[in-house]
Amino acid sequence: QHALNSGVRRYHVAPVLCQRAKVAMSHFEPNEYINYEKLEKNINIVRKRLDRPLTLSEKIVYGHLDDPAKQEIERGKTYLRLRPDRVAMQDATAQMAMLQFISSGLPKVAVPSTIHCDHLIEAQSGGEKDLQRAKDINQEVYNFLSTAGAKYGVGFWKPGSGIIHQIILENYSYPGVMLIGTDSHTPNGGGLGGICIGVGGADAVDVMAGIPWELKCPKVIGVKLTGKLSGWTSPKDVILKVAGILTVKGGTGAIIEYHGPGVDSISCTGMATICNMGAEIGATTSIFPYNERMKKYLGKTGRADIAALADEFKQHLVPDSGCQYDQVIEINLSELKPHINGPFTPDLAHPVSDIGAVAEKEGWPVDIKVGLIGSCTNSSYEDMGRSAAVAKQALAHGLKCKSKFTITPGSEQIRATIERDGYAKILREVGGLVLANACGPCIGQWDRKDIKKGEKNTIVTSYNRNFTGRNDANPETHAFVTSPEIVTALSIAGTLKFNPETDYLTGADGKKFKLEAPDADELPKLEFDPGQDTYQYPPKDGSGQHVDVSPTSQRLQLLEPFDKWDGKDLEDMLILIKVKGKCTTDHISAAGPWLKFRGHLDNISNNLLIGAINIENGKANSVRNALTQEFGPVPDTARYYKKMGVKWAVIGDENYGEGSSREHAALEPRHLGGRVIITKSFARIHETNLKKQGLLPLTFADPADYNKIHPVDKLSIVGLKDFAPGKPLKCIIKHPNGSQETIMLNHTFNESQIEWFQAGSALNRMKELQQKSS
Repeated sequence: QHALNSGVRRYHVAPVLCQRAKVAMSHFEPNEYINYEKLEKNINIVRKRLDRPLTLSEKIVYGHLDDPAKQEIERGKTYLRLRPDRVAMQDATAQMAMLQFISSGLPKVAVPSTIHCDHLIEAQSGGEKDLQRAKDINQEVYNFLSTAGAKYGVGFWKPGSGIIHQIILENYSYPGVMLIGTDSHTPNGGGLGGICIGVGGADAVDVMAGIPWELKCPKVIGVKLTGKLSGWTSPKDVILKVAGILTVKGGTGAIIEYHGPGVDSISCTGMATICNMGAEIGATTSIFPYNERMKKYLGKTGRADIAALADEFKQHLVPDSGCQYDQVIEINLSELKPHINGPFTPDLAHPVSDIGAVAEKEGWPVDIKVGLIGSCTNSSYEDMGRSAAVAKQALAHGLKCKSKFTITPGSEQIRATIERDGYAKILREVGGLVLANACGPCIGQWDRKDIKKGEKNTIVTSYNRNFTGRNDANPETHAFVTSPEIVTALSIAGTLKFNPETDYLTGADGKKFKLEAPDADELPKLEFDPGQDTYQYPPKDGSGQHVDVSPTSQRLQLLEPFDKWDGKDLEDMLILIKVKGKCTTDHISAAGPWLKFRGHLDNISNNLLIGAINIENGKANSVRNALTQEFGPVPDTARYYKKMGVKWAVIGDENYGEGSSREHAALEPRHLGGRVIITKSFARIHETNLKKQGLLPLTFADPADYNKIHPVDKLSIVGLKDFAPGKPLKCIIKHPNGSQETIMLNHTFNESQIEWFQAGSALNRMKELQQKSS
């Protein structure tokens, strides 16, 4: 009946097909059904049009097209209008996403949506104490998210539930789903065969509002896996190797699609680990084909009915034979060695066997201060089991960790299960501190006490990012990324110079011994222990719910619409900062202590670009005020320009905006009077976020023109009255000596995105369209 009502099948539907259509997307939304038949219909339309075999990612992406019959499709060029199945938001980004949704004036979300409280819990004393402290400190924010979820039909996962991506894997991702999430590591769900894409909050608002979501048609990079994982080599090593090959921008504009016989040697959660960290190479998302490992995981997490349905439609959940990739990388898992990447960038790859010598040569500290396992990337039952297997061997020889050691369970279900099965006990006995089920140190939520800021030191983590200062706000912390079992082994040895594959440890009895490669179950023998019930269902009718935002709050602030474009060229803009080198979203809008202001645009704007290096003086958070000639903090200078009614621009280097999906990095410059960001290249999510907020992200037609602009120049963007897709814009550079030169700037705006700019923001444009339709 559902299939008939949705118009998917206009002819007789057999009873078996009716039964298929009644499989719920999740236990929490029993009346929202998986619609593989619509996916199948759309795929067949597109395959007939393109007349060629399709990759798996093409099947799922094109299977969610708003208009598969007429949509123009060209990899890397056209913009697709898509209908995702659901939305997920973590609490730091959900604040701004929900504030934008409230501003839209809509009564309820159009697709299943959830909020996950995982980012605001600071690691300090241990799980229970840290969780209670977070609830006390963030009560106002949690109350806002809870009541907003209830009013607008959004499920609410309370603090302590776990990390958003682990919760999605356990409950919401499934083969063939298209899910968008307001966090860059949303691709984690590709471990269950879904197209799961990280976006900014404004994109999520589009989907929650029932508006087709736009995405540039991705290219597809194929990674063929042969051989079999064994020994100390783990799924994490696959993505560490790929990151070394493609670098932090090599996946930009592409979906990474893993295939080949080696896939079957990787567990479902291991595939999720690989997809998760694909964010570090700039990929739109990553995906694995549906297989028995996924089916096993679905069954263990109470979703055998979804696996049975996926079996029926499996031909649409794997790539077509003979499909073509834009690029192919081949990795022999049998030859792959354990890797460790860093410091300061996740694509600096080293075999573990080499890292000690490289560190000594480069002058990196070899003694490890802290080892940290967990995070959304590596906190599965298998990860914890392999780490416990290493720890158990050390304990048997009377050893504990020489380094400090922390453990972050990925979810309440993982925490409860590793407590029941004894893994947590082993990890504590070896010297570990079990933290709350949250992001914690991975995103800078770490009240670190063992060193002083500015002290040079090394930490080793099983996280995904290791940008300067990310984990502990100390720019001298050399952070390395590897697998949980390697973190555990190195923490026991206390040094980067230890290679567990070949080196020996000395036991308490003075005898030497070698750690054996860890072995652990990918899933518990018993059922998962769900732990505490931490989910809040939205009421059927939320119209009577009240959402509180105090006008005097320092944590939350209702949004005011951005100003509309005045129809003129942008003339004589000052340059707020010309950035030298890497500029991630951590540099543009720092996390850590600033997370508490994610719902208050004016307050969080006080961190604008404080981590970016000013090319004029080589310093962070120190720029020349062109009106006073005094040097001062970046946000203060931007506020001064705004007060004086002066528009300004930012000049950036390559892959500007790499990293997190945080749209605050786009909201803040817009709020403080910025109009244009000109760079050599942009990271995908950040470029879209800038467009959504009415800014102009432009790139140098000739990257060498970056050198023609100086911080003391003035810039004019000419040609905005004729702004059109594919048409370059002119930039007139006015030097202080009175001379001028003109350069060309490229952009990737399509027609609807130009309308966002003209309206002042995508949200303004949405309101305009609503007013016209009503």
